[in-house]
Amino acid sequence: MNENLAAATTMGAVTLFVADLDAMTAFYRDVITLQVLSSEGDTVVLGRAGIPIVVLQHSPSLKHAARGSAGLFHTAILFETQAALASALYSVAQRAPQTFTGSADHLVSQAFYLTDPEGNGIELYWDRARSEWSWTHGQVEMATLYLDPNSFLQEHLTEEVAAGSTATDAAQIGHVHLSVGDVASARDFYVRRLGFDTTASMGDQALFVSAGGYHHHMAMNVWNSRGAGPRMPALGLGQVDLAMPSADALGELNERLTHFGTQVADDGQALTFRDPWNNTLKAQLAA
Repeated sequence: MNENLAAATTMGAVTLFVADLDAMTAFYRDVITLQVLSSEGDTVVLGRAGIPIVVLQHSPSLKHAARGSAGLFHTAILFETQAALASALYSVAQRAPQTFTGSADHLVSQAFYLTDPEGNGIELYWDRARSEWSWTHGQVEMATLYLDPNSFLQEHLTEEVAAGSTATDAAQIGHVHLSVGDVASARDFYVRRLGFDTTASMGDQALFVSAGGYHHHMAMNVWNSRGAGPRMPALGLGQVDLAMPSADALGELNERLTHFGTQVADDGQALTFRDPWNNTLKAQLAA
C-alpha cells in the first residue's frame, strides 16, 4: 500500500454553501475577478481560464455556524503572475476595500487576505519559484513578513493590468486552510490516513501538509476553533476537491482510506469522505 498521496495531486474547486447566491456570485465575479463558468439552478461555478475555483451552492435554509466551530479558515486562490494578483488586489481596493484584512510575505509566496460577504476567509496569492524556497529537515521555511499592498500595486499594476489585460489568465485553488478542533487529530487524518506529507508544523497550533513537495496544499489550525467537535450543517464550507493525477492514484487513495476504516463513498468516478470535523472531501481525476 502506497503511504503517500501521488506527487502530482493538486487541489480542485472549493464548494461554499451560501445564503445569498446573487450577492456572492457578484462578489467572486466582480471583486475577486473570477468568471462565471456555469450557472444552473442553485449552483454557480466560478473560475479562470476554464478552471473551476469556487462553486457556490444556494443553501438559504442553513444558518451561520456558531463562533468557535470547525470549518473553513480560508480558500487560497493562486495566481500565475504578480500582474494578475495585482489586478485582483486592485479590484478589491476599488470595489470592496472594507473586505481587506491584511497581507504578508511568507517567503514562499506573497499573499493578501480578505473576507467575503458571508464571512468566508479568502487568500489571494502568488508563489515564488520552487528553487527559491528553503527547506530544513523536511520542513519548508515560511514566515509572516510585512508586505505593503500599496507598494505591491505600484510595482505590478500597469495601465494595461488595471484595464483588465490579465482577466483571462489562469488561476486555481492553491491551498485550503481549515479551522479544526485539534492538530493531533488533523495529523492523524490528513497525514497518516489521507497520505499528505507534513511540510510545516507549529506545535499544537497549526499543521501544513502537501503532496509532491509543494509548500502546502492544505493547512489546519486551532486559532479560532480549539476543542471544536464535528460540524453541524451550516453556511460556509461545503466541500474541498482533490484533483488526482491518475486512476491508479485514486485507487491507491481508496485502498488506504479503507484500510484505516474511513468511510468512503465510491461512485466509480470520485471518492467522497469526511474528516474528523465533518468537512467533506471529494477526490476525483484532474480535468
